[in-house]
Amino acid sequence: MNRLKTLMLLAVLTALLMWAGQALGGPAGLWFALAVAAVMNIGAYWFSDKIVLRMYHAQEVSPVEAPELYAMVQDLAARAGLPAPKVYVIPEEAPNAFATGRNPQNGVVAVTAGLLRILDRREVAAVVAHELGHIKHRDTLIMAVAATFAGALSMLANAAMFGSLFGGNHSSEDEDGGSPLTGLLGVLIAPIAATLVQMSISRAREFLADEAAARYTGTPLALASALRKIEAWSREIPMHAGSPATAHMFIHNPFSAERLAGLFSTHPPTEQRVARLMGMASGRLQAAA
Repeated sequence: MNRLKTLMLLAVLTALLMWAGQALGGPAGLWFALAVAAVMNIGAYWFSDKIVLRMYHAQEVSPVEAPELYAMVQDLAARAGLPAPKVYVIPEEAPNAFATGRNPQNGVVAVTAGLLRILDRREVAAVVAHELGHIKHRDTLIMAVAATFAGALSMLANAAMFGSLFGGNHSSEDEDGGSPLTGLLGVLIAPIAATLVQMSISRAREFLADEAAARYTGTPLALASALRKIEAWSREIPMHAGSPATAHMFIHNPFSAERLAGLFSTHPPTEQRVARLMGMASGRLQAAA
């Protein structure tokens, strides 16, 4: 199912890029956008994980550099029946984490330095297990693809704004180039499209990853406690690197308090996630197989 979703996502975003190219540059812009879309379709599949890791300045750590974290990830991966993923640490004080990689054989778990400092060992393990759930369910490819293309749409919005400001020499009826009006429309539509791309990642995947974490660790309440801490500390400590286009990749949206981002949620409310985990702990909710 996720492979089909990935193909649909690539097709829709290719169409959006081509439309933006037509709006900004006429037929020449359309063909240019088509070429860009072809490159991005290939790049999103093979390199989107590397792009996101670089965006957050994440550094891979070895068993010598982070022995406890490394051993924890390996142990939980074995419980999940997964190949041991690479382990990265993000130099940010905001507590958070994400997983990436186009398949389980190329999986990566990245946690912030703040997460390791603020959460206790059981809570860190629960967060790592949640990210392994995403890898197990093969969510990571479509999450990375969405992040890459959402960023591209934001760049197109900037290009449209530039064109609308400096494209005054083109007539609105010039068939060989975009008009200021279409450029302005691009400014308005592209960020909305980027948000919709993020929201196309089903929020149900977060619930499934939460349930997977509870199974792998056997302690649903540890993840519930971690989610509460992450949400509370995220209000106090902002994420400095990265972009809201990657918000859906994290266990908790690190940009939910920025500008209008709070109007569009890429994650289920924390209280709902905690309630489900508490239900699992008391036996009222059975984890999905």
